[in-house]
Amino acid sequence: MKKKLRSLSLRYRGALRKLKQENVRRVSAEQRLEKSNRHHKRLLDEARALQSHFRRLSRKVILAQEEERREISRELHDEIAQVLSGINVHLATLQVEALVNSKGRKKIIASTQRLVEKSVNIVHRFARDLRPPLLDDLGLIPALQSYIKEFEQRAKVSVQFKASADVEKLNFIKRTVLYRVAQAALTNVAQHAGASLVNVTLHTKQRYVCLEVKDNGRSFHPESALFPKKINRLGLLGMRERVEMVRGRFQVESVKSKGTTIHAEVPL
Repeated sequence: MKKKLRSLSLRYRGALRKLKQENVRRVSAEQRLEKSNRHHKRLLDEARALQSHFRRLSRKVILAQEEERREISRELHDEIAQVLSGINVHLATLQVEALVNSKGRKKIIASTQRLVEKSVNIVHRFARDLRPPLLDDLGLIPALQSYIKEFEQRAKVSVQFKASADVEKLNFIKRTVLYRVAQAALTNVAQHAGASLVNVTLHTKQRYVCLEVKDNGRSFHPESALFPKKINRLGLLGMRERVEMVRGRFQVESVKSKGTTIHAEVPL
């Protein structure tokens, strides 16, 4: 009987020792797991902080770029264009005086005058693309109307434009964002879509101003365009960054045989 009790006691002690060892291993594993979870949480927090930091930097770059464009546009319009216009006036005067001279001189002056007129038009176009005066002076709708008219002539693509007047309640920054998104979307249409028709609409919905640019061209994979591997494929990414900069929403839909639609919504 004593032998049995001693055997049971030894087995009990062995089992208890194993249980304690297992408990130590379990506690150690839990501590390692907790340490690993804290490490991963710290890495995740750091990654989120870096992402937020990069977004702020990206938005600052966009704002600085817009201000720089405004300054360049003003200089082109106020300085260079005025000088070229002055040259044109002088050439016109020379043309009148050249009536008593040879036909060859008159032809040269007329040719030079045409070149200057062409230069003035180019400067005005560059100034308008950098920062359209209409956007500051008259508002978003006139600026888009002017750009679309020039786009149709240049790209040979028909554009139907509809807008409601209350979109002009937007402030300067948000009007600029929607103008740049529309400009970039139409540029993409001309370069990549092969479309014959584009519908551009501007309207308000609840507390948002909504821009929609819809074409009947080729489709593509929006994910690959929004997360490009090449630096020269940043069109959609730039649009999204601009919209999110003003706490807006951005979406791309592209369906085979139906074309692509760009949606941008910014709060009033």
